[in-house]
Amino acid sequence: MSHSSEPRPMTARRSGPLRGTAQVPGDKSISHRALILGALSVGETRITGLLEGQDVLDTAKAMAAFGAQVERLGEGEWRVHGVGVGGFSEPEGVIDCGNSGTGVRLIMGAMATTPITATFTGDASLSRRPMARVTDPLALFGAQITAREGGRLPITIQGAADPLPLRYRTPVASAQIKSAILLAGLNVPGETVVIEAEPTRDHSERMLAGFGADIRTETTAEGHVITLQGRPELRAQPVAVPRDPSSAAFPVAAALVVPGSEIRVPGVSRNPTRDGLYVTLLEMGADITFENPREEGGEPVADLVVRHGPLKGVTVPAERAASMIDEFPILSVIAAFAEGATVMNGVAELRVKESDRIDAMARGLEANGVRVEETHDSMTVYGMASVRGGGTAVTHLDHRIAMSFMVLGLAADAPVSVDDGSPIATSFPSFVPLMQGLGADLG
Repeated sequence: MSHSSEPRPMTARRSGPLRGTAQVPGDKSISHRALILGALSVGETRITGLLEGQDVLDTAKAMAAFGAQVERLGEGEWRVHGVGVGGFSEPEGVIDCGNSGTGVRLIMGAMATTPITATFTGDASLSRRPMARVTDPLALFGAQITAREGGRLPITIQGAADPLPLRYRTPVASAQIKSAILLAGLNVPGETVVIEAEPTRDHSERMLAGFGADIRTETTAEGHVITLQGRPELRAQPVAVPRDPSSAAFPVAAALVVPGSEIRVPGVSRNPTRDGLYVTLLEMGADITFENPREEGGEPVADLVVRHGPLKGVTVPAERAASMIDEFPILSVIAAFAEGATVMNGVAELRVKESDRIDAMARGLEANGVRVEETHDSMTVYGMASVRGGGTAVTHLDHRIAMSFMVLGLAADAPVSVDDGSPIATSFPSFVPLMQGLGADLG
């Protein structure tokens, strides 16, 4: 979306049974990484199934600004002619990453160990998000970093001319921190080591290995340890992007809460580091089957068949949070229709996403008659036989908040509105027509 676009209020109304096939877009996390690693490789990388939301398009523009040749060949099909590890050239203008925390953090890592200077900015939402968690370890490589107060965008990075190897324990569970460090480590002599208390989504490790990097993971007394040997020659390769489990969560949730629904969602990633929502839904009694399991682009995928049925509240353990951190907003909507309380633990990271997602979901659910309790690191939703609805939720420029409340409105007694649905285009541009095609009354 344009960073200056006008707010777009949206409303969802109680709908009849949802039916059909939901062709959700490509995985956003993998799309970002495919463009970046394609740009850091030697030769031409062909990408199919790329998510063409604004977040990913901003990353494509950034790779072109750093000297890679990036070309769209057709719907979801792109070609990237890379410049090799350490081959980035200095961009002429500011790198605008729009709304994408993943994009800006990974790109900063990818350039921080090359002796060039780049300035990064983003929209109002991204400019409020903390960046020191990434820029602090990048500075340990030798990069010089200037940021706004609080370590926020705009940020200027002068890449390290003689980068130093780094051994780093991540302070919070974050695939973005880990990935930024690994991408920086590509252009560093010797080994870069990242230590996590709990494993986070492993798309970077899988894709780095696929492009030819020497990378290994192991579990030790220290935790989950990832070791990368620096200065490999990454080899261009085809990348088939599987469908995004985070995007799939919205039609899945809608089918679970709208009576009489049955939908199919083909080709969804079942990566175990991204599968926490589906594990939780099965514990809640959700009627979901996984058909035709296979591998695409180095990632396990399956076709989901989802049917409406009774759900019960559960307690989500804190150690599962990293594998479903983006799905807690939509889980809180599903929980509103479940019998009993659903307790979500270990969710403090939600407070520093595109918005404070715990606060945004709690206030929006309460406006629609749902009882919610929250602490800094937990959220409890008390399910009910029917959700009153009738309220308007404030999205705070957050696409997942907007989509979550659109799902709530499909099964609530009265229509549910959001103040601004325009951010949905950043990650799921086909959301509205896809949902309408299944029979949802929203827009």
